[in-house]
Formats: sequence, structure tokens, C-alpha cells
Amino acid sequence: MSVFTHPEFDDHEQVAFCHDRASGLKAIIAIHNSRLGPALGGLRMYPYASDDDALRDVLRLSRGMTYKSALAELPLGGGKAVIIGDPHAERSDALMHAMGDFVDSLGGRYITAPDSGTGVAEMQAIAQRTRHVAGATPREAFDGGTRSGDPSPSTAYGVFIGLREAVRHRLGRGDLAGVRVAIQGVGHVGYSLAQQLRQAGAQLWVSDVHDASVQRAVAELDANAVRPQDIYGLDVDVFAPCAMGAILNRDSLEALRAPVIAGAANNQLATPDIAEALRARGCLYAPDYAINAGGIIDVGYERIGGSAAQVRSHVERIGPTLRQIFQRADADGCTTTAVADRLARERLG
Repeated sequence: MSVFTHPEFDDHEQVAFCHDRASGLKAIIAIHNSRLGPALGGLRMYPYASDDDALRDVLRLSRGMTYKSALAELPLGGGKAVIIGDPHAERSDALMHAMGDFVDSLGGRYITAPDSGTGVAEMQAIAQRTRHVAGATPREAFDGGTRSGDPSPSTAYGVFIGLREAVRHRLGRGDLAGVRVAIQGVGHVGYSLAQQLRQAGAQLWVSDVHDASVQRAVAELDANAVRPQDIYGLDVDVFAPCAMGAILNRDSLEALRAPVIAGAANNQLATPDIAEALRARGCLYAPDYAINAGGIIDVGYERIGGSAAQVRSHVERIGPTLRQIFQRADADGCTTTAVADRLARERLG
């Protein structure tokens, strides 16, 4: 497996591999850029089909974290970690302790946090072995009281703010009442987003690989259940991908009808050229690393300190950032991803 010639290698500063025989840990940490500060990024656990798939994912995700932190104006760099394994069958304290040792071996250059397949419990286990972890301790909630260290509510709130901005820009709507939204994935982030959209008067269509998650949204939010394979082709105003990445590809574009794409999933574009295909169709795409920055803002404040009001205010800046991206893309006649990349590089100096 070559790293330096890998198509997703983007001048990464460090890529580290770990195999712990006792726990069965097989993990990769990628540090993309630490110009603005230590690299902070989530820990994803997923049963990758191959080691190369895991490497591709961690390289792409870590680069996205660099741009995400820069766009969010955080004093943090970009990094990511992946564990090769099934989070439902292979997750254990021993595995997370070994992962904590792996994180600690980098001496603070990388700070880990929850991501797909991991949560607060896993961060707490990792915290037994390293202090370079976020999302493990209770936090002040936006509406008062205390919540867990799970940053997904902040991620969902940021996506809600960004989705509303995209609707305003593309559809000329000042509110979300009656706006039709198809949500792909109603896990922690997707369900919280669905709740906020429903409260704002939106109509919901939802799909998920876990039927219980769909039925919960149907029962509690009056959402319409959709088979996973049918979610792309719905006649809706907004498509909100909130599951795995690379779901916007040539095949899904043939079915896609929504004029706005705004969701929480990372790496939504299977290949960079999909951005131009969307622009040519008049589809407004909210770059994932701009719209889903609420989580990194949340755990970033856990590291640097700040109140819930400060976190909320910072998350709400996602709206103006996207507005700037949309307006510059219109003025320059280019894709929103090209503008977002350029703006991130400007903020990186």
C-alpha cells in the first residue's frame, strides 16, 4: 500500500498506522495540516472492505477537516482517524484503550473526537489513556442544563442553519414552512436535523438502513418513510444526505431532482467533477465541510473553553459563511466547492 502516490494524498504531514495484536486494533491516523493548530478530527469505526478503502477514507476526511476548521475560523488543524472493524460487533474497551495509546503516541499533534461508529462511551474509554480527546465530558446545553459530550446536536444545528441559508439563496424562501426535505440517514445528526426542520414547518421524507430509525421519525415527526434506493428521485426541494459519503455520483445524479443539496454527511461528492455537474444542472450544493462544521466547533470549544452561548453563536456563523460561498460562486460562475476551497486556503494564509 503506497501513501505518497495515493490519489487522495494531499501533502499530508503525517500518516500513522497501528496494529495492536492483543485487542485486534487496526487503525490509521492521518494529519493533513497543523498550520492553525493541533489536528482535531473524529474517530470513525467502519468495516472497510479493504485496507486501501480505509486509507482512502482517512486521507479524504482529514483534508476535509483542515478546510472545515479553516472555514469555521477555529485555531485547529485537520486530522482524522479510522478503525477497521464493525462497531456493532467488534467494539470493546480494550480496543478503545489501545486506540487511546495510539493517539497518545503522537504527543498531542492529533486530538480525537466522536464520529460514525463511535460516541461518548468510546471517547471516555480513550480518555483513560490520553488527554488528547474531545467529546468525553458533559457540556452545557444550548437551552440550559447539561448534556453529554456528544457534539451531534451542534452538527445538526449548523446543518439546519446552512440548509435554511441554501433555501433562501436558491429558492428565495425566507422560511422553511412547507419546504419539502428528503433526509438520507436519521441517526444522531439526521434525526436532530429532522426535529428542527419539522419544528420550522418543513415536510419530511426519510430513509435509513436501520428501519427502526425510520419508524421513529414516522411516529414522532410525521415523516414519510422511503426505501433507501428511492430517496434520490423524490420530487422535493432539498436533499439532505446525513449518512455515509460519496453518495453523489453519476448514478445518483441521474435520479436526483432536488434543486438544493444540504446535509451533514462528509465527503458527499464521489469525485470532484460532480460539483461541476451539479452546477450545470442549476443545483445548489452546500459544501459538506462548510455546512457540517457545528460538531468541530463544539468540540473545539471543549478544548479552548467557552460557554454554550458562545458555541451557539459560533455555529450560527455557518450561515454567513455559506452565503459568502454562494454569492462568490454566482459572481465567478464556478462551483461552490471551488469557492469554499479558495476561502479555506485564504483563511489558512
